[in-house]
Amino acid sequence: KSPNPAKVIGRLPDEGERLALRFLDGLCARIGERYAPGARLVICSDGHIFSDLIGVPDPHVDAYNDALRAMIRTAGLSHLSTFDLRDVYGDLPCDAKREQVLRRYAPSLDALRAETRDTAAHDGETLRLYRGITRFLFEDTTGFEGTRSALQRACRSRAYGVIRRSRAWGALIAEHHPDAVRLSIHPQPRGAAKFGIRLLDAPDAWMTPWHACVLRQADGGVRLLRAADAARLGRLVHRDGRPSHYVEGAGRPAPVRLPAQVPPSATRR
Repeated sequence: KSPNPAKVIGRLPDEGERLALRFLDGLCARIGERYAPGARLVICSDGHIFSDLIGVPDPHVDAYNDALRAMIRTAGLSHLSTFDLRDVYGDLPCDAKREQVLRRYAPSLDALRAETRDTAAHDGETLRLYRGITRFLFEDTTGFEGTRSALQRACRSRAYGVIRRSRAWGALIAEHHPDAVRLSIHPQPRGAAKFGIRLLDAPDAWMTPWHACVLRQADGGVRLLRAADAARLGRLVHRDGRPSHYVEGAGRPAPVRLPAQVPPSATRR
């Protein structure tokens, strides 16, 4: 989850993830209706890859991943499973895991800087990515005590780290899942190794449940919005004892609290 409280309503999975997981599980089910062998989807969590660069403590990443697994299990989403660095490096400290990934898979910093400066390379895609990540890091940095220009310099430096680790993570996934069709939660250029997939309706194609929250609209629709924007439009709903989403409506009455979700097995006879 983004560490920016203006974007998200907490650091654990909420209604955005719940709806996204149901969509993905349903997608696999629909594939199975047309393709007899069916489909399974592995959710590859990159939290530990980037956590130190985006200011999210590693224990928060573990808590998020564990809660996501529990959400999949509780909802009975049988087509879904998860994959993260714990599946590769076990109980190694997180810093050691990141170092292993960088050493084995990442491009050199000098090579990446040269590629970014070469605007003819990849139609300038690397430069656009670098600038976009720099903006993202600038928006999501909290508690920085220096000047605005100092923060911009720090974010430009960290952006190179994000791109290096992103490529390393992609190479690791390709090695561990060589026969998989790769999907991405972000838009992808034509000819990329991955297909971009949009999980929920949002005003920005780059917006995901990890950088926003759900607003359930009065007409029954669902949208992803920045938490600060959703809070102006609706009232907060709690589920399982933590913030879940907003419901569109006039005014801001007391938060609504939903009962805990009942596992499917508890309702079967």
